[in-house]
Amino acid sequence: MLEHGGKLLEAAKKYKIPLDQWMDLSTGINPHAFPIPSIDPEDWARLPQDNDGLTQAAQTYYGTRDLLAVAGSQAAISALPRLRSKGSRIAILQPAYAEHKHAWREAGFAVTDFVAGDINQAVDQHDVVVLVNPNNPTGARFGMDECLDWHRTLQKREGWLIIDEAFMDTTPEQSLVRSSDRPGLIVLRSLGKFFGLAGARVGFVFAHPIFLEFLGELLGPWTISGPSRTIARHALTDHYWQQKMRLQLGVNAQRLKNLLIQYSLAPSGGTDLFQWVQSGNADLIHETLARQAIWTRLFEEPAALRFGLPGSETHWRQLEQALQDLQARVQL
Repeated sequence: MLEHGGKLLEAAKKYKIPLDQWMDLSTGINPHAFPIPSIDPEDWARLPQDNDGLTQAAQTYYGTRDLLAVAGSQAAISALPRLRSKGSRIAILQPAYAEHKHAWREAGFAVTDFVAGDINQAVDQHDVVVLVNPNNPTGARFGMDECLDWHRTLQKREGWLIIDEAFMDTTPEQSLVRSSDRPGLIVLRSLGKFFGLAGARVGFVFAHPIFLEFLGELLGPWTISGPSRTIARHALTDHYWQQKMRLQLGVNAQRLKNLLIQYSLAPSGGTDLFQWVQSGNADLIHETLARQAIWTRLFEEPAALRFGLPGSETHWRQLEQALQDLQARVQL
């Protein structure tokens, strides 16, 4: 199993701090999650219904008809290599969400890492190119026009461009979902980050209709539970909550960025849901904050930390105090 954010139970055990005293900033998940609606008891008792309105809600929210609901984008990440012929050359942006690389390697493919500045070369020399946009964990973004140019190059030799847009919901105008009916362009989205519903395990794949048919057959029926489908349908149709949350997250992201700068931890990138701080002292900073019940995501290569958003004024004050103490103890 790969390392991810979260794992708060392990942190509580390691540092001997009760679970309810922790502030989890490690995941980049919205701490102000969409409020869960009441669930009809029948949703627990019957098999999930495909005609429950979820597909229509998603089509309206994302602005395209060609989509497939899946059990979180992770389900698609794990399945996509099974739809590609062996011998294909795979290139994956690094650093990025590690499950992409893991899935292709587990399926027997050779994988080449590349950095953002080498995308053109990766596109020219490989059959499948995987991007995370905006990137997790660096926050780097790739423009719509350049992504479509890379797709056209790959599509000429029946290649794929896979774009993971897990953090795109705060800037939907920059999404490529409306172009994903083009053969060889595959876009992944999830309700885990912006909506704060990671536990519901709901995501969507956007691609050419024939490709979605193959993927749907591979994944099989009832991939999402009935209660999760109900929650997702409500979240996707609550436009007032979505608009309000985009504004709120933008304000909070700037607040977090300013706070980190104030205490000599200027981010080198980020999104409205997290900030990315590179530092040669990342491991020491992570350890020092953990001993104060603040859980960040530590990266080794390059040495860096991901800070998610505090979820309350109490947590904001707790983080500021911890950063002030950190600055006094550690050479930043």
